Amino acid sequence: MKFLAIMCATALSCAAQNAIQHGEQVFSKTCATGYCHGVRGGSSGAPRLAGRGFTQGYINNTVTRGVPGTGMPSFAAMLSKTDLAAVVEYVASLNGVSTPDSGETAASSQPALTGEAARGAQLFKEAVRGFGRCSTCHEVGGLGIPVAAPIAQVPASVAALKALATPDVKTGTMDGESMPALVLSDGKQSTLFYDLTSIPPVERNSQPGSVKFTDGSNWLHSSVMGAYNDSELAAILAYLRAVTN
Repeated sequence: MKFLAIMCATALSCAAQNAIQHGEQVFSKTCATGYCHGVRGGSSGAPRLAGRGFTQGYINNTVTRGVPGTGMPSFAAMLSKTDLAAVVEYVASLNGVSTPDSGETAASSQPALTGEAARGAQLFKEAVRGFGRCSTCHEVGGLGIPVAAPIAQVPASVAALKALATPDVKTGTMDGESMPALVLSDGKQSTLFYDLTSIPPVERNSQPGSVKFTDGSNWLHSSVMGAYNDSELAAILAYLRAVTN
């Protein structure tokens, strides 16, 4: 009986690995090309997919339905059911999800949370918020994408959070187009920055000298917080205090 159980587990593991490998092949042909997600979901123009803390359910919903108002289409009619399921498995593997419906990856270093802090932790990364959730731009406890710098000081109140100054956001001008930008590097080889015009921010890689950056921007942190009400923001602040203090 024990031998049979081991054989079954091995077979399931092999099947899952085969699905991931097939998904990688489909992904490289349909998702990693042109102005899309890049090799292994590392971003080529569209949002990065690797290491975002996405759940398998969220990935499946996004691939199947697309994201209205963005360049992300629905693949339900473009891919066979087998190919679509394999792509979901592959992207899930890039987010640390090793088995279907295993849930979001959790950072083992995070302290046990209760009450408002626990509620805030869920809200911070809640998939139903789409790209309006905090983890789209902030990484805390190993979850999310570090578009912004690590959170060093938690705002004292929801009002302070909404009025948060963003001195690192500059105005970038390229080919007559202006945009709020977070500069990652501006060297001799390339200029790399996040364009904050839309949600999620788009990572752009340009030729040196092709973008002019000036200090200051009319971009406001409050402009990207519309997915939450004040009560939810208060819970998120409680979570941040619990894990950053």
